[in-house]
Amino acid sequence: MTPDATARLRFREMTDGDLDAMAELLGDPQVMAYYPAPMPRGQAAAWISWNQRNYAEHGYGLWIVETLEGDFVGDCGLTWQQVNGASALEVGYHIRTVHQGLGYASEAAAACRDFARDVLGEGRLVAIIHPENLPSRRVAEKIGMVYVDDIESGRDGARTVLGMELSGTS
Repeated sequence: MTPDATARLRFREMTDGDLDAMAELLGDPQVMAYYPAPMPRGQAAAWISWNQRNYAEHGYGLWIVETLEGDFVGDCGLTWQQVNGASALEVGYHIRTVHQGLGYASEAAAACRDFARDVLGEGRLVAIIHPENLPSRRVAEKIGMVYVDDIESGRDGARTVLGMELSGTS
C-alpha cells in the first residue's frame, strides 16, 4: 500500500536492496544538516528495517520516492511519533541534494497527506521540524500545515511542530 503516483513521482516500499541509496542519502551532510549527524551505513540499514517493521505493523512507513523513470529521489512517508506525550502521525521527507529545490519534497509530501486522509482516514497530520530548517518548514506549509507548538526532542534538541486537520484538504 503506497500513495498514488504523482505527475513526476512514484512510491514503493524500502527493501534491503536500497541500502546503498539510503546510506548515501542519510549519510549526506547537507541532507542531514538538521539531525545530530549524518547516519553511517549501519544506521541506514536500521532505518530500512524500521520502515519494514512499520509496513508490517501499520501498512505504511517512509517509502522510497523515485521519478517515473526510476531515478532515486529520496524517501517520504508517514510514521507515528510522540509529540508532547501523545501519538501523532507525521509526514517526513528526505530528498537527495541533487533533487532539492525542484518541488519533489512538496509533491511527495502532498501525496502522503492525501494518502493519510483518503486511504487511512486520518484526521490530523504533523511535521516535526528543526526550527532552523526553513526549507523543510516551507514544504510543510505548502501542503497546508501551520505552526502548532515547539517541543523538546530528547535525542537532539528543540523541534517545531506544524500540523493540519485533514478533512477537506486537497
